[in-house]
Amino acid sequence: MAVHEMDHPLIQHKLSVLRDERTTSKQFRELVSEIAMLMCFEATRDLPLMDRDVKTPVAMAHTKVIAGKKLAFVPILRAGLGMVDGVLTLVPNARVGHIGLYRDPETLKPVEYYCKLPADIQEREVIVLDPMLATGGSAIDAISQIKQRHPKEIKFMGLIGAPEGVKALSEAHPDVEIYIGAIDDKLNDHGYIVPGLGDAGDRIFGTK
Repeated sequence: MAVHEMDHPLIQHKLSVLRDERTTSKQFRELVSEIAMLMCFEATRDLPLMDRDVKTPVAMAHTKVIAGKKLAFVPILRAGLGMVDGVLTLVPNARVGHIGLYRDPETLKPVEYYCKLPADIQEREVIVLDPMLATGGSAIDAISQIKQRHPKEIKFMGLIGAPEGVKALSEAHPDVEIYIGAIDDKLNDHGYIVPGLGDAGDRIFGTK
């Protein structure tokens, strides 16, 4: 298992604007989508390729294309929805599943209320999307649900993580690679990432 913390200047710059409390919901949504697209480049670096001959206007070209059934993206509702448009910009033919979880305010444990995955998920590589990796509970539970359908591979992609969440996810699913925009200082007593960016779902959808 590997944890990949993104150090690309564009990602780091956009994360700084994303964190700013003055950033509007419209700007926030656009930034989440843009950062997800940039991170998707790295998360898909090892996709398998196959040879294909393509006739150009000049001659035959010996090229490479992605092999097999390709990808499925699975956002964790609701904040994960904000990342979908960005990744689909890069991989428009990918399938999209959905897992609905909310965090119990008393126990901070995830509670599942919805799960719908592509029928052929066992033939695909899956990237789970959630902007925040706080306690790790939601990501752990979502990945456990997906593993029951036996996909080829699972990765997790998030914008900001807490050390506690990264550690918990790594220990629960050591076979899952983690791609994270930044790892922050800690969790506070309410399970929020510090310094973080607040509630990603509320900031994406303009709710309180």
